[in-house]
Amino acid sequence: MAFTSAKSMMILIAGPYRSGTNDDPALIRKNVELMESYSLPIFRAGHIPILGEWLALPLAALAGSTKIGDEPFNEVFHPIAVRLLEKCDAVLRVGGPSAGADEMVRVGRSLGLKIYNSLKEVPRSQ
Repeated sequence: MAFTSAKSMMILIAGPYRSGTNDDPALIRKNVELMESYSLPIFRAGHIPILGEWLALPLAALAGSTKIGDEPFNEVFHPIAVRLLEKCDAVLRVGGPSAGADEMVRVGRSLGLKIYNSLKEVPRSQ
Protein backbone atom coordinates (compact mmCIF):
# COMPACT_ATOMS: atom_id res chain seq x y z
CA MET A 1 0.00 0.00 0.00
CA ALA A 2 1.88 2.89 -1.41
CA PHE A 3 0.48 6.09 0.05
CA THR A 4 -1.25 7.38 3.17
CA SER A 5 -4.71 8.88 3.46
CA ALA A 6 -5.73 10.92 6.51
CA LYS A 7 -9.28 9.56 6.46
CA SER A 8 -10.35 6.09 7.46
CA MET A 9 -12.76 4.68 4.88
CA MET A 10 -15.54 2.11 4.92
CA ILE A 11 -14.71 -0.17 2.00
CA LEU A 12 -17.19 -2.61 0.47
CA ILE A 13 -15.44 -5.75 -0.76
CA ALA A 14 -17.28 -6.86 -3.91
CA GLY A 15 -16.63 -10.19 -5.57
CA PRO A 16 -18.45 -13.22 -6.91
CA TYR A 17 -20.96 -14.88 -4.61
CA ARG A 18 -22.94 -17.28 -6.81
CA SER A 19 -21.05 -16.79 -10.08
CA GLY A 20 -19.51 -19.98 -11.39
CA THR A 21 -20.85 -22.10 -8.51
CA ASN A 22 -24.10 -23.58 -9.86
CA ASP A 23 -25.27 -22.71 -6.32
CA ASP A 24 -22.97 -25.35 -4.79
CA PRO A 25 -22.68 -24.33 -1.11
CA ALA A 26 -19.00 -25.32 -0.89
CA LEU A 27 -18.09 -23.17 -3.92
CA ILE A 28 -20.17 -20.26 -2.62
CA ARG A 29 -18.38 -20.51 0.73
CA LYS A 30 -15.06 -20.44 -1.15
CA ASN A 31 -16.15 -17.23 -2.90
CA VAL A 32 -17.11 -15.65 0.45
CA GLU A 33 -13.81 -16.74 2.00
CA LEU A 34 -11.94 -15.08 -0.88
CA MET A 35 -13.77 -11.80 -0.25
CA GLU A 36 -13.25 -12.12 3.50
CA SER A 37 -9.51 -12.66 3.00
CA TYR A 38 -9.25 -8.96 2.11
CA SER A 39 -10.99 -7.76 5.26
CA LEU A 40 -8.12 -8.03 7.75
CA PRO A 41 -5.57 -6.31 5.48
CA ILE A 42 -8.08 -3.50 4.92
CA PHE A 43 -8.64 -3.23 8.67
CA ARG A 44 -4.89 -3.21 9.31
CA ALA A 45 -4.55 -0.39 6.78
CA GLY A 46 -6.81 1.67 9.05
CA HIS A 47 -10.16 1.19 7.34
CA ILE A 48 -13.48 -0.56 7.99
CA PRO A 49 -14.01 -3.56 5.69
CA ILE A 50 -17.53 -4.73 4.93
CA LEU A 51 -19.11 -7.43 2.80
CA GLY A 52 -22.72 -7.09 1.75
CA GLU A 53 -23.08 -10.80 2.52
CA TRP A 54 -22.43 -10.12 6.21
CA LEU A 55 -25.67 -8.16 6.32
CA ALA A 56 -27.67 -9.76 3.52
CA LEU A 57 -27.52 -13.42 4.53
CA PRO A 58 -28.89 -13.04 8.10
CA LEU A 59 -31.50 -10.57 6.84
CA ALA A 60 -32.59 -12.94 4.04
CA ALA A 61 -32.98 -15.72 6.62
CA LEU A 62 -35.12 -13.42 8.78
CA ALA A 63 -37.22 -12.66 5.68
CA GLY A 64 -37.92 -16.41 5.36
CA SER A 65 -35.43 -17.39 2.66
CA THR A 66 -34.93 -21.14 2.49
CA LYS A 67 -32.68 -21.27 -0.59
CA ILE A 68 -30.50 -19.04 -2.68
CA GLY A 69 -32.53 -17.20 -5.29
CA ASP A 70 -35.94 -17.55 -3.65
CA GLU A 71 -38.17 -14.48 -3.29
CA PRO A 72 -37.03 -13.45 0.23
CA PHE A 73 -33.38 -13.91 -0.79
CA ASN A 74 -33.82 -11.73 -3.89
CA GLU A 75 -35.76 -9.13 -1.88
CA VAL A 76 -32.71 -8.57 0.34
CA PHE A 77 -29.45 -9.78 -1.22
CA HIS A 78 -28.48 -7.09 -3.73
CA PRO A 79 -30.71 -4.29 -2.39
CA ILE A 80 -28.97 -4.29 1.01
CA ALA A 81 -25.59 -3.99 -0.70
CA VAL A 82 -26.81 -1.07 -2.78
CA ARG A 83 -28.09 0.68 0.37
CA LEU A 84 -24.82 -0.11 2.11
CA LEU A 85 -22.90 1.59 -0.68
CA GLU A 86 -24.60 4.85 0.27
CA LYS A 87 -22.68 4.62 3.57
CA CYS A 88 -19.35 3.51 2.08
CA ASP A 89 -16.40 5.52 0.84
CA ALA A 90 -14.95 2.97 -1.57
CA VAL A 91 -15.36 -0.40 -3.28
CA LEU A 92 -12.65 -3.02 -3.65
CA ARG A 93 -13.52 -5.29 -6.59
CA VAL A 94 -11.97 -8.75 -6.17
CA GLY A 95 -12.22 -12.20 -7.75
CA GLY A 96 -13.48 -13.29 -11.12
CA PRO A 97 -16.51 -12.55 -13.26
CA SER A 98 -19.62 -11.49 -11.37
CA ALA A 99 -22.59 -9.48 -12.58
CA GLY A 100 -23.48 -8.61 -8.98
CA ALA A 101 -19.99 -7.39 -8.07
CA ASP A 102 -19.81 -5.41 -11.30
CA GLU A 103 -23.15 -3.83 -10.37
CA MET A 104 -21.72 -2.81 -7.00
CA VAL A 105 -18.81 -1.14 -8.82
CA ARG A 106 -21.24 0.60 -11.20
CA VAL A 107 -23.40 1.86 -8.31
CA GLY A 108 -20.33 2.87 -6.31
CA ARG A 109 -18.97 4.81 -9.25
CA SER A 110 -22.36 6.54 -9.72
CA LEU A 111 -22.22 7.58 -6.04
CA GLY A 112 -18.74 9.02 -6.50
CA LEU A 113 -17.00 6.34 -4.42
CA LYS A 114 -13.37 5.41 -4.92
CA ILE A 115 -13.05 2.15 -6.86
CA TYR A 116 -10.05 -0.09 -6.21
CA ASN A 117 -9.16 -3.15 -8.26
CA SER A 118 -6.38 -4.43 -6.02
CA LEU A 119 -5.43 -4.26 -2.37
CA LYS A 120 -2.22 -2.45 -3.36
CA GLU A 121 -4.32 0.51 -4.51
CA VAL A 122 -5.94 0.98 -1.08
CA PRO A 123 -4.14 3.79 0.80
CA ARG A 124 -3.19 3.48 4.46
CA SER A 125 -5.07 5.65 6.92
CA GLN A 126 -3.23 7.54 9.63
